[in-house]
Amino acid sequence: MRKAIGVIAACVLTATIARADIRFTDVTAEWGVDFTHTNGAFGQKYLPETMGSGVAVFDADGDDDLDLLFVNSTHWASQGRGDPPTAAFYRNVGGVFADQTVGSGFEEAMYGLGVAVGDYDQDGDRDVYVTCLGPDRLFRNDGDAVFTDVTAEAGLGNPSMATSAAWFDYDGDGLLDLYVCNYVEWSVETDIFCTLDGVKKSYCTPESYNGVSDILYRNHGNGTFSDVSASAGVEDATSKSLGVVAFDHNGDARPDIFVSNDTEPDKLYENIGDGAFEEIGMLAGVAFDESGIARAGMGVDAADFDRSGRPSLVVANFANEMISLLHNEGNGLFIDVAAPTQLGSASFLTLAFGCFFFDADSDGWPDMFVANGHVENDINAVQEKVHYEQRPHLFRNLEGGARFEDVAESAGFTDALVGRGAAYGDLDGDGDLDVVMTSNGGRARVYRNDSSAANALRVQLRGDRSSADAIGALVTVVAGEDTQTQAARAGGSYCSQSEAALTFGLGAAETATRVDVAFPSGRAYSYNHVAAGQTIEVVEGEGLTRQWGFDTP
Repeated sequence: MRKAIGVIAACVLTATIARADIRFTDVTAEWGVDFTHTNGAFGQKYLPETMGSGVAVFDADGDDDLDLLFVNSTHWASQGRGDPPTAAFYRNVGGVFADQTVGSGFEEAMYGLGVAVGDYDQDGDRDVYVTCLGPDRLFRNDGDAVFTDVTAEAGLGNPSMATSAAWFDYDGDGLLDLYVCNYVEWSVETDIFCTLDGVKKSYCTPESYNGVSDILYRNHGNGTFSDVSASAGVEDATSKSLGVVAFDHNGDARPDIFVSNDTEPDKLYENIGDGAFEEIGMLAGVAFDESGIARAGMGVDAADFDRSGRPSLVVANFANEMISLLHNEGNGLFIDVAAPTQLGSASFLTLAFGCFFFDADSDGWPDMFVANGHVENDINAVQEKVHYEQRPHLFRNLEGGARFEDVAESAGFTDALVGRGAAYGDLDGDGDLDVVMTSNGGRARVYRNDSSAANALRVQLRGDRSSADAIGALVTVVAGEDTQTQAARAGGSYCSQSEAALTFGLGAAETATRVDVAFPSGRAYSYNHVAAGQTIEVVEGEGLTRQWGFDTP
């Protein structure tokens, strides 16, 4: 039941509260989710089997409740099995999830890997792009959570092995464009024999294959797209990309692109205007590790984790490499602070894929979730300290971003999985952020956030001159002496999509002193004394249009 709450004046509580317990509960079965990923593995150890899959958390039907789409791979043609598995679409129905794949438009089998969600046609419904072992698919949302495959008529259908993708408006025309990460040149016919022990076949590392350029598709506003990778300056055939996030690294109100590559230098494409980018990864200090070696990067995300006013980066890396926490120094440089913040030692032996910043305990400081799992099922035979199934990390932000502590086990993330995709969203409408994670060849998990109560405010945005999703809009929330800034995100994590709404933990404060919203078009709105415990919707051209209270357990 949604409760109407007004924007009201109230006193700000400045007294501190005891640090809340962080607790998540596995509610996968309780909430009706029963998805198991199929990777097609049957002993041949084909490279794509290690990659999938992703998950999307989004409002598919416009009812303000979040739905779930699990991307699936499928069997290989040579296996000759029966009906192939498909993606799974779960609709949020009264607080539980109902499998409504049949009739949704997602019934067709494909070797899917990742997913990105965005309203590319500006009709108010969020559309879905699924990356695949080529060709990719674009599904237009026709309303009431019914989707139509419009790949061919849109001029899409990237034939390569695509992984993560991100919708964002790179040229400022108010239309969502699309960045697609491609991995390597691979096919069944060109598969290579690799081995860990000199006898049995193992999964090859990406060094065994040539890279493939990522693709930037420009949205023409008539339902069609064109590949502008070369003219925009992002074409690079050496790329072996697995993660992408669009964010404004230098505060010039133009979205830049960070791309994580697997054993190739990571890329930072700075948006220089006029539809063009300049690659500055080496100059910015993000291309290599401190020894000058290219890392094996997987998932990525961006957030202002220390309230510096600048978005920094997290990059999930391979086992025997630390997670990278690239702090934005504000002068065009990033410095890896994984070691001093204690992220490094905690993540050295895990192989990280999905990762994201989110405020797990609503204290106003972004925490970090990381899905872990190796790519080789018998890795423990050759590296005794490294395991195939691995427990995720939940890094709690302490001391204003100066230190992170892994509290995953005490918080309830006790199962070891072959983690891949990960996303967050307020699935039960109670104001805190829940977690969804996929497992390669295994069962997905849904975790309800049962952390001790703290105050929060959620902001939902809709654009007009800007893209309908308001991607790139900047929201600043002030509560007492605390100031937080978040941007409407594009991309992030690995092969996955988190919810669009922004959640601001307020800790003890029952009111936000001020909420400022700046849309990419330049339109801006400001509101004073906004009560916690609610979601507000701000629409470009109209301002504050709706507000509703959180559901209580």
